Amino acid sequence: MEMQVVQRARETFLTRRSRPLEFRVQQLKSLQRMITDRQGEIATALKQDINRSQYDTPLLELIGLENEISLAVSKLAQWDAPRPVEKSLLTISDQVYIQPEPLGVVLIIGAWNYPWALTLQPLVGAIAAGNAAVVKPSELSEYSASLLKALLPRYLDQELYPVVCGGVSETQELLRQRFDHIFYTGNSTVGKLVMEAAARHLTPVTLELGGKSPCYIDKDVDLRVACRRITWGKFVNCGQTCIAPDYILCEPSIQNRVVEGIRQTLLEFYGPDPKSSPDYGRIINQRHFNRVMALLDGYTAALGGQSDSSQRYIAPTVVKDVPPYARLMQEEIFGPLLPIVTISDVDDAIHFISEREKPLAIYVFSSNKKVIKRMLAETTSGGVTVNDVMMHYTLNSLPFGGVGQSGTGRYHGKHTFDQFSHHRACLVKSLGMERVNMPRYPPQNHQKAHTVDCGINTLMSRHYVSIIDLFVHVFLFY
Repeated sequence: MEMQVVQRARETFLTRRSRPLEFRVQQLKSLQRMITDRQGEIATALKQDINRSQYDTPLLELIGLENEISLAVSKLAQWDAPRPVEKSLLTISDQVYIQPEPLGVVLIIGAWNYPWALTLQPLVGAIAAGNAAVVKPSELSEYSASLLKALLPRYLDQELYPVVCGGVSETQELLRQRFDHIFYTGNSTVGKLVMEAAARHLTPVTLELGGKSPCYIDKDVDLRVACRRITWGKFVNCGQTCIAPDYILCEPSIQNRVVEGIRQTLLEFYGPDPKSSPDYGRIINQRHFNRVMALLDGYTAALGGQSDSSQRYIAPTVVKDVPPYARLMQEEIFGPLLPIVTISDVDDAIHFISEREKPLAIYVFSSNKKVIKRMLAETTSGGVTVNDVMMHYTLNSLPFGGVGQSGTGRYHGKHTFDQFSHHRACLVKSLGMERVNMPRYPPQNHQKAHTVDCGINTLMSRHYVSIIDLFVHVFLFY
């Protein structure tokens, strides 16, 4: 089944159906129409999958997706045009440019935590770049996956953009096929398996992974604002966001004030009982519920800590004074638990971050420009936001992606188009002026070598101001 789907997509791609810009724009507009037409059904599926509020669905997934499509439609002709590059004197009369061209048939493996945005945003770039794309939504968000499989063929070319649903076995079978690029969003364990499978065919990959994204709070910052922004970023989608603040670093003197600021914000956001709030989500399944709860074993929550297995509910939870090498600090939490690790100063914070794997994001809250500058200069991460969380993701002018263990490759806006394109180096020469080329042809002799050396030395000294001067040199000395 999977082999046939991939083969049909490749055969269709080879007909060049996906290449004309008019076709790509039409497909992108159809995708836009699907989102507009089916927003209610999408919100319902997300409510069933993860208890997502109907008001959060546009904010967290659809608006950004629509912006990506609008940008691609408006800029596609510009992105796809030949890109002139600098010429040398020997190629001054030639055409020298980079031509983006589609890679071929790509595989997009989506994620369950934002099943529409994280599956369709890469698809936007794949379509814009002229590729065929096999779409594999996550089976964990089963209602969204089923709806996507039903809807996408009604709006997009079924042969170029098929949807394959299923679990581990279906994904493994897909990964046995040869693709021209694989785009995977998820955890690093599966990311390694994807990369290993891709290596068998020398297929390039984009891996959007995760990790433990630190959030440093400076002692002199406005804690009321900082806590509100951190609380939103950590507990939206029940903490199941790859760039959510994973833990807080702060000095002991402000730890209790940070906890109190988060407590007040949680009351403001979700009321006295988050479990009954329509704005607070649920853990995706029982396995992940058990995993998150196990991370809390042995700790007393400073805030929250309540849970209900029958609803896969875990309250927004904050844990104080977490030791640096505690289990909570060994793996990405991906749930509504927020550890606070105390550090002595900004030097200690930088050292703490730098001695660990490079995270997908770093967040810095400070009013001190020197502190901000040091954090930017002395740490490394996929992205960074200062005095807010996650908002760098919303800018399609910025590349989004990880570094090291947090991922490889980038996307959003033009970056997605480029990720799914081969940048072909093009040099178009004429058959005239052949005498200029004679010094490079055999048989070689002392006179030719002397002519070439003189030409290079003169060029290096910038004595020639035009290609005409170079031609005169070759004609006079050869």
